[in-house]
Amino acid sequence: MTDSNNALVLRSQDASGVRTLTLNRPDAFNALSEAMLAALQSELDAAAADDTLRVLVIAAAGRAFCAGHDLKEMRAEPSLAYYQRLFAQCTKLMLAVQKLPVPVIAQVQGIATAAGCQLVAMCDLAVAASDARFAVSGVNLGLFCSTPSVALSRNLPRKAAFEMLVTGDFIGAEEARAKGLVNRVAAPEALAGAVATLAASIVAKPQVALAMGKALFYRQLEVGMAAAYQDAGATMACNMMDAAALDGVQAFIDKRRR
Repeated sequence: MTDSNNALVLRSQDASGVRTLTLNRPDAFNALSEAMLAALQSELDAAAADDTLRVLVIAAAGRAFCAGHDLKEMRAEPSLAYYQRLFAQCTKLMLAVQKLPVPVIAQVQGIATAAGCQLVAMCDLAVAASDARFAVSGVNLGLFCSTPSVALSRNLPRKAAFEMLVTGDFIGAEEARAKGLVNRVAAPEALAGAVATLAASIVAKPQVALAMGKALFYRQLEVGMAAAYQDAGATMACNMMDAAALDGVQAFIDKRRR
């Protein structure tokens, strides 16, 4: 296990290539201050360039996963230019999660609200503690969660996403699973183990196939059906030329274990 600590984001990685980034502002419910956004962006940039990485887990210290943007910081500089810059910084971070060539798992405890809920939605997979709660509650303050709505509307059915956005109401972990925001729910004491089990299942698969597959998965969502199939066919043909895929298919034909 290797470890790194830049105070706002803690990093650890096991021998199998599973890296965990832990948001570390527990006293502020891990609110995404500008410094926190920058620290997490730096870690994602480093992860994107690391060939040893197989799975990335985004976790959090303390009682909450993430309470969204730091409202005190936002209120201290009320200018359009500042807010545009801040939300651009956040958007870059969210897109970086999706662009990583490895699956990203959110490990969620406590609350995940506003941009914190957005971060969960942007992760490829999510495992929540049974007592976790989710909301895009900006509307309660007069601020529609516009940027979180992009991620939320791509994870939940439209009416379910819109209801969360216009009411600001919390949903529990089981409801979040039913609506597609999280994949699995575990008892709080079993959360880390549930994430580790999911990560181990992913690590057991060929790295090239996962990288190509993740990139294709998101590309094809943004285009029409015919273009999606064309891209998917080309991607699958390239994937078939990878040594791991050729060996896997031959092993199946030969009825042998790989």
